Amino acid sequence: MQTIIGVIPARYASSRFPGKPLVDIGGKTMIQRVYERCRMAEALTEIIVATDDERIFQAVQNFGGKVVMTSAHHISGTDRMAEVASSYEERAIFINIQGDEPFIDPGVINNLAQLMVANQAEIATAAIGLHNHDAIFDPNVVKVVFDRNGRALYFSRSPIPHQRNTPRGLWIEKGSFYKHIGIYAFRQKTLQEISKAKPGLLEQQESLEQLRWMELGYPIQILLTDHESIGIDTPEDLEKIKHLLDSKVDTFYD
Repeated sequence: MQTIIGVIPARYASSRFPGKPLVDIGGKTMIQRVYERCRMAEALTEIIVATDDERIFQAVQNFGGKVVMTSAHHISGTDRMAEVASSYEERAIFINIQGDEPFIDPGVINNLAQLMVANQAEIATAAIGLHNHDAIFDPNVVKVVFDRNGRALYFSRSPIPHQRNTPRGLWIEKGSFYKHIGIYAFRQKTLQEISKAKPGLLEQQESLEQLRWMELGYPIQILLTDHESIGIDTPEDLEKIKHLLDSKVDTFYD
């Protein structure tokens, strides 16, 4: 049986939203909501929260989840996950699930796991069709282009592909654009290798760590999905979600 482990990196010291994993959403912490959604993904053989904070560690233990204390010196969630993965076999698959997406679709996790197994991929991630004109030009929205076999060619904060000889106002109508969704799957061996590598020129320019992996020569397989999860990056995002769901939060999760 293939070992497929979901890892949820969670740190307390977020610059835009300190303590974010422990905020209340309908009577449960955000980290518990994410964990419970992951439990609905049948492909996962294990789920682990990786944190560097005692408060988060205790909160996960309190609701019966599995949690591992990791170093406080990790720069990214990928590095934190690599520490967790270091004691597992090389063939194991690890899926990095964002700790601020309490509405993550378990189907996306399952499909990403299936893609890794079916394609014998080293790294895989997800993308969704982009149909919003402003988002194409928004540097906070990461775009991806890929080949006919679903292998990533490039990720960028700039609009890609460029629509030559087409007015900017018509780009959304004339071209095909895809938004990158930040969920990643790795083979254990690959994860260990990329976590030891230094940032390359492309990563430094775009501030996208997946470009480091591409510069190193690792192919990245793209899962196309119709589901885009709702990330909560700021207190304002949380208020929008609470207003949207109101008192029906548990109905929404069922």
